[in-house]
Amino acid sequence: MGQTGKKRWLPLEANPEVMNQFVQGLGFPGDAGFFDVYGFDDDLLAMVPTPVLAVLLLFPISPEFYEQEWETLQVSEKVYFLKQTVGNACGTIGLLHAIGNNLSQLELAEGSYLQRFFKSTASMSPLERATFLENDTELEGAHSLAASAGDTAPPDSTASVDLHFVCFVCVDGGLYEMDGRKQQPVYHGSTSQDSLLRDSVKAIQDFVARNPQSVEFNVIALAKAVV
Repeated sequence: MGQTGKKRWLPLEANPEVMNQFVQGLGFPGDAGFFDVYGFDDDLLAMVPTPVLAVLLLFPISPEFYEQEWETLQVSEKVYFLKQTVGNACGTIGLLHAIGNNLSQLELAEGSYLQRFFKSTASMSPLERATFLENDTELEGAHSLAASAGDTAPPDSTASVDLHFVCFVCVDGGLYEMDGRKQQPVYHGSTSQDSLLRDSVKAIQDFVARNPQSVEFNVIALAKAVV
C-alpha cells in the first residue's frame, strides 16, 4: 500500500461491506456490489454472484514483485488506468479501476461524485489522473471515513503497510492486472466476462505461489447483484 508520494491516506480494509458503503455514498448503483471470494475451488467460486465485472486482490507486498518490469504486449485503448502517487491509497485506486473499466455496465447516479470523477479524468493520462486524485479532498475525506469503518482499527497513515491492492478486469476480451505502482497495466491473455473470475484466479495463484506461507491474501469480486 505504501508509496513514496507526499501525501498518505489511512489503509482501506479488504472488507466488502465497508467497500459497498464507501462507493454507494459516492453514487455507485444499488444493483452491483463487492463480495468475498472465499476460496478457489469450484464450489466456492460458484458462490460468487454473477456476472463478475472485476476482481480485487490484497496481497503481501515484497520487492520481487517489482524487480521485473513487465512488458505489456497488448493494451486496449479502452483500458482506464490510474497511477498511484498517494501512500496507502491502493484500496481506493483498486475500486476506481474496477468501476472505471465497467462504466458501460454500471449506472452511476446522475451528478454523483463517481460520475463527475470519471468524466473529469476520461481524457487524462494515468499520471494526470494520479495528480487529480492527490488533490481531491472530497474523495480523500470519503476514503478516510471508510478506512475508519473496518472491523479492525487502521494503522496510522505514516505506518509502513506491507499489503497492496491490485485489480483484474476484462477489457476488449483481454485480462488486465491494474496496479497503480506499475508503469502500465499488465496483460494476462484473453478472457471474457463469463470466465473473468476463473482467469483472474489463475493469475492470483501465481501471486500466492511467490509467498505460499502467507495467510494475508484476500480476494473480492465486483458483481452485478444487489448487496
